[in-house]
Amino acid sequence: MTNGKHRKILFDTLTNVHLFTDLELEKLESLQQKYTSNISELSVNAYNKELERLAIDLSWKSAQIEGNTYSLLETERLLKEKETAQGKAKDEAIMLLNHKDALDFIIENPTYIDPLTVSRIEDIHSILIKELGVDRNIRKRRVGITGTNYKPLDNEFQIKEALNDMCSLIEKRENVFEKALLALSLLSYIQAFNDGNKRTARIISNAILINHNYCPISFRTVESIDYKKAMLLFYEQNNIVAFKDIFINQFEFAVETYF
Repeated sequence: MTNGKHRKILFDTLTNVHLFTDLELEKLESLQQKYTSNISELSVNAYNKELERLAIDLSWKSAQIEGNTYSLLETERLLKEKETAQGKAKDEAIMLLNHKDALDFIIENPTYIDPLTVSRIEDIHSILIKELGVDRNIRKRRVGITGTNYKPLDNEFQIKEALNDMCSLIEKRENVFEKALLALSLLSYIQAFNDGNKRTARIISNAILINHNYCPISFRTVESIDYKKAMLLFYEQNNIVAFKDIFINQFEFAVETYF
């Protein structure tokens, strides 16, 4: 089966299924209600402090999943005081600073990805890969993924078509949790860029949550290996269960921990 046909079957399937069970949605919606209630009692200053804490945690974990060796404490010093860690590559600091810039942009412009479009996804990706020697916009060459036989689309026009289909699929969904999970999984699956795909997916997913006044997610307590295993399961078998569990658990962690 060609990659194009495989993708069409996946997208057709996702169009016709509910990603969460009624019980899972009930849990998520209850957590969201708790978040809404909690932040209504916070001062603007207190809320911003919690949001900054979450942003630091997300920048650290998102970069760690990609192999960045900064500790959480080193990340906090870098993002708050611009103090780089000794013995670390310059690119590691740049990656973390770019994460924070992308999150700050989303927080300051919450409706930027509404509606979600390919060009706006490219804009967020451009912030994330700034000064890292990574090509901007949709890739024009093949990419391979370590540890899997899954081969992403390798034609620039097919990739753009897949991104447009993804945006359309997300825009048609009414449930915010489904929108966020689709963005998180499909941006990683399509691998539209030479690098920075999963980072972009995590930021865009959070942008969807923030745009709808939902609690953002830091992924702080997920093990990098578990995240990668869940992604590989989705790449190879289109099984989203493990990845969905991570999403639910991390949404719960965010509500209970930050706000």
